[in-house]
Amino acid sequence: MTEYDYWKIFPRMPKKVTIGDITVRDGFQHLEKFISTEAKITYLEELIFAGCRNIEVTNLGNPKSMPQFRDAEALLAHLRSDKFTGQAAKRGINMEDVVLTAITIRESAVDRAIELKRRGVGPDRVLMMVSTEEQHHFANSGTTLPNYFKEAERCIKKCSDAGIKMCGTVSTIWGSPIGGATDLKDAVEFTKYWLSIGASDIEHADHDGSASAAQVYRYFSMILDEIPDTRLHIAHFHETKRVASASILAALQAGIAHFEATLGGLGGQPANFLDDRPIKGTGDYYYDDPRYVGLVCLEDTLVQIDEMGIEHGYDVDRILWLGRQLEKTVGKRLRSEAVINGRTLKEGHMHYARPGLAKMKEKMGEKPGQSFPV
Repeated sequence: MTEYDYWKIFPRMPKKVTIGDITVRDGFQHLEKFISTEAKITYLEELIFAGCRNIEVTNLGNPKSMPQFRDAEALLAHLRSDKFTGQAAKRGINMEDVVLTAITIRESAVDRAIELKRRGVGPDRVLMMVSTEEQHHFANSGTTLPNYFKEAERCIKKCSDAGIKMCGTVSTIWGSPIGGATDLKDAVEFTKYWLSIGASDIEHADHDGSASAAQVYRYFSMILDEIPDTRLHIAHFHETKRVASASILAALQAGIAHFEATLGGLGGQPANFLDDRPIKGTGDYYYDDPRYVGLVCLEDTLVQIDEMGIEHGYDVDRILWLGRQLEKTVGKRLRSEAVINGRTLKEGHMHYARPGLAKMKEKMGEKPGQSFPV
């Protein structure tokens, strides 16, 4: 007999997940126009009000390279303000339960995060990033892997002393947009090394949409065999082939319970052009067509997980509304299908029903709901 119970087939699959949002950081970093501080604050607030409890607020790197984040301190200060914490409390949200993350790729940004923490507006958590393929790592960080890991170890010690957690990202797990194919075993070893030097958790990243569902299931099964505490692992998928929802499902089946996404599927390599001028960013883009750059879509991911009956803590309808607003902010149609088609309604869409069925069944001597001839 075939087993039909999904959770018996995949006993590690969670019944409750955490979905972090990274729209205002990873999503906006790829846009070639500046998103106003007021708009960023609106989306941060609305995401938290809709149920987000793990949110990437900004990037604390040098704003000369990425001026999209020249308002980093203002965003953090707003979320730490008495005014906003009071607004959140009126909605039953304790801001101490919301993890605010800032990206700090290099040590100078980590030092900035620590200084902000001392001033009472710093992040709870920061993030540093390595790629298993060194050319990709060099493009993102400007240094070698061994040198970067030494820097990261120093930074983790500093952060620990300041009361800040450090997430270690492992990228190019399923392939690199520069160096090509990679070995999954390398990413397992990188994960172990991050944890050995004190990282609080690991973001496992498919930064260019290279992953396939089978390889995602294999990798996360390998990870959880070696390091079974699911609180340590976050799945981060990009969407370049319209198959990332399969990767999310495969990660769930393997047992992963923490994911990241962006509204509208925004995101990708930091922009090298903003408004009316070229900027540094991280250099030349390593893709050919900007239509195929971005992350998994928060709206669609939520609908997918919600309709599987997995608990997630979000107000899905509020997120769908927010996704429609973001399309106005960005000025173009984004990737979410759910913002157009909505959720699968159990009650159906009876306003599309054709009149006359009940009368026809009665005329033919059929009972309501009868499907087969007597």
